[in-house]
Amino acid sequence: MINQVGQIMLYVNNQEETVKFWTEKLGFVIVSEQDNGQGMKWFELAPTKEAETSIILHNKEVIAKMEPELNLGTPSLMFFSNDVDQLYKELKDKQITVGEMVHLPTGKVFNFADNENNYFAVMEKK
Repeated sequence: MINQVGQIMLYVNNQEETVKFWTEKLGFVIVSEQDNGQGMKWFELAPTKEAETSIILHNKEVIAKMEPELNLGTPSLMFFSNDVDQLYKELKDKQITVGEMVHLPTGKVFNFADNENNYFAVMEKK
């Protein structure tokens, strides 16, 4: 039985720039950094060190060579925020591309783009 989502793999073109985006612009922390010494390097990021689910940033080119059949597309991720209005303003102030705020019966939601133009969603969850 699966009892939790542990890690989400995100395949990117520039790991260092993407790490900067997630840590400097979104406030995520680096949980760990691994390098196997043979060209395989990855970064584990999360909103906090204690978060149950983390994002692993892999080099898309390296993974494509290792496993050509693997789908390297960007996963559709939904993040939660207890102050979505403030987060929306902060991301806009940091010059991050954000979509319009949408009001749904379940709460407010918007999307944003990372440094490689991958889009992710944020939903209000109080």
